[in-house]
Amino acid sequence: MTIYGSNIADVTATWISCPIPYEKQHVSDFGRISSFDMALVTITLENGMVGYGEAKAAVGSQGSCEALVAIIEKEFKPQLIGKNSRQISRLWSLLYNGTRSGYGETEGRSFHVLGRRGIWISAMSGIDLALWDLAGKRMGTPVLDLMGGAAREKMDAYASGGWADVNTIGEQLRSYVEHGFKSVKMRVGVMDGSVSASVARVKAAREALGPDYGIMVDAHGTFNPSEAQEFCRRTVDLNLRWFEEPVSADARKAMTSVRRDAKMPISMGESEFTCFDFQDLIDREAADILQPDMAICGGLTEGIKISALAVANQLELAPHCWGSAFSFVAGLTLAFASPASRIIEFSLGANPLLKDLVVEDIDAVDGSFSPPTGEGWGLTLNPDFVTEYAK
Repeated sequence: MTIYGSNIADVTATWISCPIPYEKQHVSDFGRISSFDMALVTITLENGMVGYGEAKAAVGSQGSCEALVAIIEKEFKPQLIGKNSRQISRLWSLLYNGTRSGYGETEGRSFHVLGRRGIWISAMSGIDLALWDLAGKRMGTPVLDLMGGAAREKMDAYASGGWADVNTIGEQLRSYVEHGFKSVKMRVGVMDGSVSASVARVKAAREALGPDYGIMVDAHGTFNPSEAQEFCRRTVDLNLRWFEEPVSADARKAMTSVRRDAKMPISMGESEFTCFDFQDLIDREAADILQPDMAICGGLTEGIKISALAVANQLELAPHCWGSAFSFVAGLTLAFASPASRIIEFSLGANPLLKDLVVEDIDAVDGSFSPPTGEGWGLTLNPDFVTEYAK
């Protein structure tokens, strides 16, 4: 039984690609990043209410969203039209199980489609986030309130960037802490050319910041196992907050061995899909900190399950937030709702999807955030921006 107006009338997806001015572009192992891209998902109900979500084609910022748009509009839309938007979990299972979703309901377990990982799940993430936005708007409350409210009054943020060379990395990171951040993250790995070069950059960072600021390092999974272990040995005295994605997400056994030998916390998860991937990381004892991305992992519905895994296994949850305002607020919402979260990522790279896609000003105050307010995600879409940068 549905309540009039709560059924889904339309589902659309728009590839938004916003160029980054050359002087603001950064270079990493992903290459020179010249644009920020996303698939903006819009779900409209019979009563005219609209919800927004985000799906990502790449862990970084730049990537083609054509396939995401096709999945959402050609595969998902026909399945969702006329369905009750209030049944978020049921719709998630419908898209995950496909034609066997009936078995999923009667048997209480998954009967997944072939695309149980990858871009299919990213597309589902955008749908899921839009449904949660609608749920909050329908109730006239932030999504956070629907999850039981905030588990803390403030959420510390870390400034995420750090691509500069050994001679200027200290200056770059100092510019972050001057804005009130107590922790910063920098990139290392294959982009540096050698382990020694990465170590030198991290040492320069610590020397510039002193002992009172947290430093995270992110290798984007580009070290091989022996390089990751060497990096850990040579930076053990630098008091790193965590070492993120030290080896490829495909190298499951190597993850375990690196974490076993490291004398620092290991974080990962930004390129993992669904709670099943995160359960695998936990079973392998591969991580101290779980980092799901709400626009990749399956949306907030799956993020809640991943949070529960972190709580049950005494692990930290630190959502990956490198996308638009919608995935950032979704990650922030999950972090505030989870007792396992202590800190949230905030991009210091040039990111127009975070700053210009919506009307609201999203920024940390003295290096921290207050709980999200406003109905749904509490965000107002800037239609002129969408029109200008829609592909």
